Amino acid sequence: MRDYFYHLADEIEAQLKPDEDFTCHLLGEDSDFVRFNRNRVRQAGHVRQIEINLDLIEGARHAATQFNVTGEMGCDLALLKDQIQVLRSQRAHLPDDPYLLYATEPHSSENRREGQLPEAGDAVRDIVTAADGLNLVGILASGLQYQGFASSLGSRNWFGIESFNFDWSCYLDTDKAVKSGYAGFVWKPSELYARIEHARAQLAMLSKPPETLSPGHYRAYLAPAALHEIFETVGNGGFSLKQRRTMQSPLLKLAQQERLLAPSINITENHAQGLAPPFTPSGFIKPPQVDLIRHGQCADILAGARSAREYGVSVNAASEGPESLDMAGGELTITDVLKRLDDGLYINNLWYCNFSNRADCRLTGTTRYACFQVKRSEIKAPITVMRFDDSLYRMLGDCLTSLTRERELRFDAETYHRRSIRSVHLPGALIDGFNLTL
Repeated sequence: MRDYFYHLADEIEAQLKPDEDFTCHLLGEDSDFVRFNRNRVRQAGHVRQIEINLDLIEGARHAATQFNVTGEMGCDLALLKDQIQVLRSQRAHLPDDPYLLYATEPHSSENRREGQLPEAGDAVRDIVTAADGLNLVGILASGLQYQGFASSLGSRNWFGIESFNFDWSCYLDTDKAVKSGYAGFVWKPSELYARIEHARAQLAMLSKPPETLSPGHYRAYLAPAALHEIFETVGNGGFSLKQRRTMQSPLLKLAQQERLLAPSINITENHAQGLAPPFTPSGFIKPPQVDLIRHGQCADILAGARSAREYGVSVNAASEGPESLDMAGGELTITDVLKRLDDGLYINNLWYCNFSNRADCRLTGTTRYACFQVKRSEIKAPITVMRFDDSLYRMLGDCLTSLTRERELRFDAETYHRRSIRSVHLPGALIDGFNLTL
């Protein structure tokens, strides 16, 4: 596929007029998808798709399009030539773009990360065997994802990565369920079995009569999945150059040093890991890491190409939302969580998170799935659904007790247009004073 893409780029270049440039970004995948219901396969298939994003540039004017191709050069060249003619006719009616920015220094790279993925049939057998007797519902996505970038200025970049993501829930009755996941680059049946057995044990606890809590502040453990929901919300503008410069960032008070997080909070955008390529759709090479929060204080910020042009800074990200968020762990071992929690709440998942006060980075949402009351370091009963309303500055600042040493790698399970390339690597957090409102 790399050779096909480079050949396609050469053909685009051959079509250019003397005053034209182009950038071309390819996104593709070869993925197996398997859907489960009641621990049985309900749908299985393979998807191969390739999308081209082409930008035809003349000075500061440009016109862009996206279209799908077959991967067969003979079929795709006619479509490509037609698209170039359409872009020329559209560009003639467009004004200059003051924020157009693309890489003008040629850079070529090749980065392939091979995984150890099972055949779809083997993965299905592992899942069905491990979840025997459970009402498991979920989706397995596995295979190769790849991206390429080429330009008329000589850049040729290629990235391919093999990974899997199994996102599932085990249901007991109605809304009583344990949600879990297993993602990575090397499929290990033993790890899958361990995670499903953990879900099985929590499912047994859900069969007990639930405890209804009164509103108030509770000592709580937030599992990595719960923190994931929080950072999904905070990442919506929290680390964006544009949002910060226009004073709309939910972390503005942190940037202005009016508020702080705990010194143990260290967060990076880890471009060297995760699923995202090391180059942007406009051809810039990403730094291996971008420090976002260092020892509880703001460090760098994510700058996409258009914001970088507007504010005169260097491009360091494909977009201004995290794609490979990496949060450092602490000293608490996962086996000691219940002991350190003592009396409190064990919260596996949060849901429907949104800002209740964006300026103060205050979030609201609900507990969901397997959330439990803990007494004397033992899980006693599930809790009914409760709403929380709390500021990140309290949860990961004044009220943070410790972070777990172990961290969980989680991939975004979205597959609406293609498999997502977003990931997080997060610990769990022990909090003294998590605010439940109703």
